[in-house]
Amino acid sequence: MRQGEPSALDGKNSLWEGVHRVPKALEAMDKPVIAMVNGLAVGAGMGMCVMCDMRVAAESARFSTGYVRVGLVPGDGDTFFLPRLVGPARALELLWTADFIEAPEAHRLGIVQRLVPDAQLKEVTYALARQIADGPQIPIRMIKRLVYQSLKLDLRTHLDLVSSHMSIVRQTADHAEGVAAFKEKRPPKFQGR
Repeated sequence: MRQGEPSALDGKNSLWEGVHRVPKALEAMDKPVIAMVNGLAVGAGMGMCVMCDMRVAAESARFSTGYVRVGLVPGDGDTFFLPRLVGPARALELLWTADFIEAPEAHRLGIVQRLVPDAQLKEVTYALARQIADGPQIPIRMIKRLVYQSLKLDLRTHLDLVSSHMSIVRQTADHAEGVAAFKEKRPPKFQGR
């Protein structure tokens, strides 16, 4: 290392304190996070996509992990999130080759949940976000927690957690409104309580 050049520790700390704030913040966020992908999602762009809870992509979108092409490892969480979406073997293939994949293939692999014509990308993504935002927010947040926690828990522990969450949401005004709306055959008007 030449004098004045950053050390390896400086580089590590820079990632941890800078770039890594994003995946850590997204992991801690209770609210749903939806990526809208138009065009190229390469390197950090793909990393940002796979960090989100869901991804909606235009038919023309293309994806690549990219890092290995310039002699790097993915620096922003791709090696954590991608295997959870596509499995370890497929993730390794995508990470080792950095091959570009077209949106239909990304959809087939489960990287993208919705694939839409380019001209409808914004409309479809916003409609999905609105549908989720109009839902009962306490259960929506708890569902997100339950899904991610289930990746780390055994079945019995997870079901114990589900039963606790269920007893809480059964006491909410939104649950009462949902039941009333169902009985009255009308759309519910959730208030987030």
